[in-house]
This record gives sequence, structure tokens and C-alpha cells, in this order.
Amino acid sequence: MSSYNTQTLKIYNSLSGEKETFVPINEGSIGMYVCGPTVYSNVHLGNLRTFMSFDVIFRYLLHLGYKVRYVRNITDVGHIVDDVDEGEDKIAKKARLEQLEPMEVVQRYTVDFHEILKAFNFLPPSIEPTATGHIIEQIEIIKKIIDAGIGYEANGSVYFDVVKFNETNNYGKLSGRNIEDMLANTRDLDGQSDKRNPQDFALWKKAEPEHIMRWPSPWSDGFPGWHLECTAMSTKYLGNHFDIHGGGMDLKFPHHECEIAQNEACTGQSPVNYWMHANMLTLNGKKMAKSTGNNILPREILTGENTILSKAFPASVARFFMLQAHYRSILDFSDEAIVAAEKGYKRLMEAIDALKQIKTSTNSTLDIANWNQLCYDAMNDDFNTPILIAHLFEGVRYINLLKDNKESITAADLETLISAIHSFVFDVLGLENQKAADSSNDKLEGTINMLIDMRNKARADKDFAMSDHIRDQLLALGIQLKDSKEGTTFSI
Repeated sequence: MSSYNTQTLKIYNSLSGEKETFVPINEGSIGMYVCGPTVYSNVHLGNLRTFMSFDVIFRYLLHLGYKVRYVRNITDVGHIVDDVDEGEDKIAKKARLEQLEPMEVVQRYTVDFHEILKAFNFLPPSIEPTATGHIIEQIEIIKKIIDAGIGYEANGSVYFDVVKFNETNNYGKLSGRNIEDMLANTRDLDGQSDKRNPQDFALWKKAEPEHIMRWPSPWSDGFPGWHLECTAMSTKYLGNHFDIHGGGMDLKFPHHECEIAQNEACTGQSPVNYWMHANMLTLNGKKMAKSTGNNILPREILTGENTILSKAFPASVARFFMLQAHYRSILDFSDEAIVAAEKGYKRLMEAIDALKQIKTSTNSTLDIANWNQLCYDAMNDDFNTPILIAHLFEGVRYINLLKDNKESITAADLETLISAIHSFVFDVLGLENQKAADSSNDKLEGTINMLIDMRNKARADKDFAMSDHIRDQLLALGIQLKDSKEGTTFSI
């Protein structure tokens, strides 16, 4: 049942700098685009936090009953090193350094990205398009921008004329930058650049002879500019005007600023109603960087193979830690912080396990309906997960009081409490009950070992038909037995 009609959701819009009441373009349906990874390395923890923020936003919109088309792209070409227009494509550089085909690099790190997100219990997006899969769409957009008098070709490359665009539009409105100040603070072009103005950005780059990733175009064999892909893919799947566009705070300028300019030059309208940006993650009070060693990968949290943390932590504990801070605030990751988060996570799960012990009464001494609405109020206030978690721990307090018979609850209110706790903890926050999962794994392992014992007895009794039947039935369920001198083991 849809509840979006009974809840007033407010979203902080980076474009206005204010919280605004969310009103979708089409009632009951939402189009949301989030900038995905550039797949030239393992996804880092800061990226994971950004994607987690939008995973929770996606989950809550679904919980409210909206039909959501969530598009998150894969950047597999066009992203130049250092986020500038000159230089080497990040994927091409990685391919050269590792002596691989660029698409080998893309495949390796796309697989890693998906594995990490699955481990951290992310919902997949509705559509996950790639930049290389939309070259034709990008070329068509470039043609429209040139026809509008905003794009110009120079020596096989095509650039977006920011100064010309700003005559009738406002380049810098998202980031709060002034074009005159930007031009004044930029060194003059050295005469070797094809750009008319220092702030112009590439729509298409002519490929040098040694550049592997290239496609034919009306201007040259080359590749698209980094900013163009998101304009092409968001408009293809969500239309020229859609509800929400998200990404990390670092993408606000120049990437998202350029997206707005491209859309407005091409379609004559602003593309997005609500721009959302997630803040950064630091490690032990400092910026994360591989060069300084102040860095940890998501997988290393799960395995414990790092020099930062005292032990390994389950994905849900790391997820719970990150959601204790609002998505727009800076969050510092440390061993001390995640250890504290683990204690809170265990308290929450223990309370959920205790729900089945609660006995009902003819009356309630707790206002469960009000508590439930407070949980909604937290998420309705720009997806405020730390306030939601605070209310969930108030729910933990209720559970403990009810378990100790210090408060009473009716069957209807208990049903509301159980439904709300499960909805917000598991469906919205995306946490998993690690204890329950471990218990299930223990039971599975015990059952398989029992069947192995039965198979061993059958083999000892020379009942090879039964022995083979057990092995084949387990294999059909995806459980492979391996016989060796040391005995029989299994893998799933």
C-alpha cells in the first residue's frame, strides 16, 4: 500500500540551497539518476558511502510506495586524469600501465564494484548503462549543441563555449560560482590550446595515434568528453526533465555544472528538479589517499586484512556505522568508531530477536503510533538516518521494557511495532541480522555434514547407489562434495 500521500518528504536541493517539499513530476513515479563509478580501480570506501546514501534514498522511496526508475551509470571511457580536458583517459592509462586491453580493465573493476555492493546489501539500480554503450546518443547531443551555436569544432575536437552559453543562461548556478570570477582567476591560454576560453570543456576529443579507445564521429576518430555521458544516459532513460540527480559532493563542479549547461543548451530547459550531493568520508581525521597509506578498501573491512582496524567487521556493521551520520555531513572512519557502531548494531539486533518473547495485553501503555510517525518524520526530513536510528533505539528501549513486563502492549500495537522495526531496519536502512545469518549458516553446515556422514556409511556398506544419490542431490542444490585422503569436504 502506498503511503507517499500521507507523508510530506523534504529534500535538500543543492540548486536552491534549501530543503524543499518533494513533488514528483508524475504522481506516484520518480526518475532518479546517480553518477556511478569510473571503473579503473577498486571501489574505495568514500565511493561506497555515496552509493550507500542513494541506496537508502532509493529504498525509502520504494517503501513509500513510489515506482522508481533508478539509473546509475558505469563510466568506462572519457574520464580524463585529474578531471581536466587534456591528458590521458583514466581507463586507457590503467590499461597501458597493466598492459591490458581497456575493456579488460573495465570488466575487472566492474565485477569488483558489483561484488562489493552485493556484499553490502545494495539494491541494484533499475538500469545500469555504460558510456561506451551510448556513443551514438552522445554524438547526437553534440550535434544539437553545435546547431544551437554553443558548441564549436577545433582540429577534430569539439568544445562547449561557456562564455557564449552564459550570455543567455547561468553557468555556475549549482556550484555558486561566477563566470567572470572564474575567467579572472584562470591563466590565459598558452596559444597551444584549441579552446576559445579557459572554462570551455570538451564534448568530443580527437584521439591521438596511440590512443586505443576511439570511435568514428563527424569531427574525428575520438572519444566523448566525461560530462557528456551522463547527459546522454539520463535523458535517454528519464527524459529531458526528471526528478532527482545525485552524486558525490566532489562532482558538483565541474561535472554536474557542465551537465546542466549541456542539457539547457540542447533542450532549452533545466534537466533536474532536485540535485542531491553526498559528503565525503575521512579516515582517522585525514583525507583518504593511497599515496599516504591512509586508505582502506571496503573488502579489507570484511576480511580484516588491513593495518587500520583491530579486526574484521561484517558488512552490516560497516553499513550501520555509515548511516549513523547524515549523508550531507562529513564522516570520519576509524577503528574506535566502528567498534562502537558494532556494539550499537548488536543491541539493535538483540532487541529485534527479543520481539518474539513479548506478550500482548488488553491495553497499551506505550504510544506506538506516535513512535512510528517519528521514524517517518526522520526520513521525511531529507533522509535523516541518524535521527531515525535514534528513534529505533527508543524502540529498543520499548522492547526491553515490554520483555521485562514493565510496560504493556496490545496485539495490534505489537504488530505495528514489529512491522515498523523490520521495515526501517531491514527494508529502508538495508541492514541484515548477522546473528540470524550466522545461525542459518551453522544449521546448513550441520545438515551437510550429517549427509556426508550418511554417504560415508553408504560407501562403507558398499551401497554406492545411495552414496552417488546423496552426492548428486547435493550437487543439484549447488553443493559440491570433494573427497580426499583427509576426508570429504564441501563447497557451495
